[in-house]
Amino acid sequence: MIRVLVVDDQALVRTGLRMIIDTDPDLTVVGEAVDGLDALEVAQRCLPDVVLMDVRMPRLDGIEACRRLANQSSEVRVLMLTTFDLDDYVYAALRAGASGFLLKDAPPDQLLEAIRVVARGDSMLAPSVTRLLIDEIARRPATVDTPGLDDLTDRELDVLRLVARGRSNQEIAAELYLGEATVKTHVGRILAKLGLRDRVQVVVAAYESGLVTPGSPPSD
Repeated sequence: MIRVLVVDDQALVRTGLRMIIDTDPDLTVVGEAVDGLDALEVAQRCLPDVVLMDVRMPRLDGIEACRRLANQSSEVRVLMLTTFDLDDYVYAALRAGASGFLLKDAPPDQLLEAIRVVARGDSMLAPSVTRLLIDEIARRPATVDTPGLDDLTDRELDVLRLVARGRSNQEIAAELYLGEATVKTHVGRILAKLGLRDRVQVVVAAYESGLVTPGSPPSD
């Protein structure tokens, strides 16, 4: 059973999300919070697997709450929810440690699938959100040092570049003539060596470090 914490300052939104989540027998809402500070307290009590986090909230916004939750626990996954598909929110949320970014007008089945995806440690980004993320990073001229990058093997660098371009494990396996299990192992080693939580952070690190640049071929 996947334990979900719903965080939004609007009671009607929280109620609607709970009703949707309750339709899935594999998901359960273990708590609700009205803002970021409340979310930190409730999360400590309820120990959720996934936090559905609104971006704009009083007292403490969702992005800072996400950052603090990530520092508190390496297990909890945050799925950001917003009515705004804006560059600064996307970049800030993912840099804060969010595992996914979903618009509030997404259909119920997409919301439920997103919860399951981030709960198992994968990332959930709509194509439009991925484009916004890459565009935002492209506007930042300075590269960021990524500790552990020099420790990656040539094959791990190949896999990292493809992950950064949004390829699935199956697509990476086909492109590099590897088994999916081997690709999964490579991804796990990349996360461990770079000290990252999930594939979203791999994308951010790859572009920020300059290893991958927008418009360049996968081989770079």
